[in-house]
Amino acid sequence: MSLSPEAVKTLSHITTATITTVLLKKGLRNVWLRGTKPLRPGQKRLVGPAFTLRFVPAREDLATPESWSKPISTRGAIEAMPEGCIAVVDAMGVTDAGIFGDILCARMVKRGVSALITDGVVRDVEGVLGTGLPVWCDGYAAPPSVAGLTFVGWGEPIGCGGVAIFPDDVIVADQDGAVVIPQAFVDHVLAEGVEQERMEAWIVNEVNNGAVLPGLYPMNAETKARYAASKK
Repeated sequence: MSLSPEAVKTLSHITTATITTVLLKKGLRNVWLRGTKPLRPGQKRLVGPAFTLRFVPAREDLATPESWSKPISTRGAIEAMPEGCIAVVDAMGVTDAGIFGDILCARMVKRGVSALITDGVVRDVEGVLGTGLPVWCDGYAAPPSVAGLTFVGWGEPIGCGGVAIFPDDVIVADQDGAVVIPQAFVDHVLAEGVEQERMEAWIVNEVNNGAVLPGLYPMNAETKARYAASKK
């Protein structure tokens, strides 16, 4: 399933907080990727299909600088990234080895990649920020990836921040971090997310006008009726 421009536009106006609420109501509790904080404050909300990459723990015979020249490498993975995708990298929460630096991020920008999201960290942070690539991660570190990780492949199911991510799942990331919308729930979020945002904006307005929370949030029957009338 490809994400239409209309769907991207709609999702870009739905917060990750709202998405977690909408999915929670459908029984999905584990959709927020732990450790995915925006590297640059004020990054705009981004939406795109997940392009998955996976690291495993470093093994001395595999995690070497020579591995960067092999076909199965982060370099090879970047050349396989389609325009508009969001690279989601399983770094197992390792925070003392930077998975990508400025050169790799610069190449991702040239390939039209929308963002990089990982439960690990980046390196060359000033250079990474200089590329303009939006990054959500758990910080930064000087050592290279092979100091703590072995890259093993791309385009397969991964775990990132304790969440299962499948290729082409929809990722939304904003100031609260990154969330995944499984393919089967995209239409539901598109329908319910917009209404949830509208309803909460109305509630905030009521609070600003002095309303008390009991009966307002969550709404009782009387409040639901007033809200319904406000939409007519």
